[in-house]
Parts: sequence; structure tokens; C-alpha cells
Amino acid sequence: MRYLSLEQRNDSLLLVARVLLMILFVLFGWQKLTGFSGTVAYMTSTGAPAPTVSAIIAVVMELVVGIAIVVGFFTRPLALLLALYTIGTALIGHHYWTMQGMERYANTINFYKNISIVGGLILLFITGPGKYSLDRR
Repeated sequence: MRYLSLEQRNDSLLLVARVLLMILFVLFGWQKLTGFSGTVAYMTSTGAPAPTVSAIIAVVMELVVGIAIVVGFFTRPLALLLALYTIGTALIGHHYWTMQGMERYANTINFYKNISIVGGLILLFITGPGKYSLDRR
């Protein structure tokens, strides 16, 4: 019986899940945009290819795609695209296997945080955005 009452709220819960899943991306995407020169410098320090282009891609993927998923616009394909991006950022930005000490520890956490987020994005790809989305209009 309790599951039935939750099923009646699935669309609301999908909206909440989209917002919660995207908070990190939107906040950090905004930071990357407003501190763009620092973003390029960070990309350079991580060894990202073409640091300026990588910074632009990061802003678009995190801020623009993050907002699109929050409002439920092209949710399924963008969730899959963001999952691939998140795997890439884990491999490029959080290569803990090359580090030692606290740096290794912090990057291990961030690497697996990214992997966990990928799981949420795959679930969003499978379920879709729910009724409260631009996709449903």
C-alpha cells in the first residue's frame, strides 16, 4: 500500500531528483563561467586537452545542460551525454591512481562521487523526466 502512495507522487519525486542531481553541475558551471580564466588555468593544471576549449565545454555541459535537465528539456539524451562527460571528468580531473597521501584520498572520493552521479544520470535516462518537464508538453 505504501508503494502505491509513492507511485502517485513519482512525477513530483522525479522533479525533485532532477533538481538535486543538477545542483552540483549548475553551481560549479556558474563558477566556471564567472571565473573563466581560473577555469582555464585549472584545465591546464589537470592536463586537459586544449584548456580553453575544455573550459568552454565544461561551462556548457555543467551550466547549460544542467539547467536544461532541471527544466526537463531533452532530458534523456542530455542525461546520457552528461553521464559520458562525467566519466571523462572523473578520468581527467580525478586520476587518484597517480597521487599520494591526502591528494589521493580527496581525488578518490571525487572520482567515485562522479561514478555515483553517472548512476543517477543513467537512471534519469531510463525513467525520463516525468510529467513536470518541458519534454512532456
